[in-house]
Amino acid sequence: MRALVFDVFGTVVDWRGGVAREVRRLLGPSVDAEALADDWRGRYLPSMERVRSGQLPWTPLDALHRASLDDVLADAGLVDVPASVRDELTLAWHRLDPWPDVVPGLTRLRAAYVLAPLSNGNVALIVDMARRAGLPWDLVLGAEIVRHYKPDPEVYDSAPRLLALDPSQVLMVAAHVEDLVAARARGLRTAYVHRAGEHGGQRVPPPTDPDADLSVRSFGELADRLGA
Repeated sequence: MRALVFDVFGTVVDWRGGVAREVRRLLGPSVDAEALADDWRGRYLPSMERVRSGQLPWTPLDALHRASLDDVLADAGLVDVPASVRDELTLAWHRLDPWPDVVPGLTRLRAAYVLAPLSNGNVALIVDMARRAGLPWDLVLGAEIVRHYKPDPEVYDSAPRLLALDPSQVLMVAAHVEDLVAARARGLRTAYVHRAGEHGGQRVPPPTDPDADLSVRSFGELADRLGA
């Protein structure tokens, strides 16, 4: 293997904790911040499916997040939130914190491999997140580069193509089995990371992916297994 590409939301960063933190900051302590974060995240896949199906033209994730936020706030009875606050709240997705093992693990891995996100996040979002969190990417790959959302094959095909590698030389790292299934279908190798706290304990992901090349519990363990 020559390169590792990573799912980001849930795998690299704690989307639930970060969004809830920003909800409390911007909307106040009386709002159920975790419930709002969960509802917002629940609209993530359906919003992208509207693009994948052709119902919407290509739309970056920031714009999809902003549109779905209006529905989230309406359903929560928060219809009076000003547009400026809604815009600021959308940037919560740019300010998510990495899991504690991520930066040390990526730093070790980068000594041996090219590292890149392969995320549905748009480039500005991923760059802002990386600069704030100190994520040592070598480049940014993902949905906006090819104007397709995962699990469209164009996203997975873009990594080896742009890195001038064979698909078998690229390892897709994700905390979501469905992401790894799609990556394997395009010839990439796969590593599953168990993130037990992604959903705040409300939904527990499987401990392993039996079909993955590797199943680990942290980026540090991933670095150990890869000899980095």
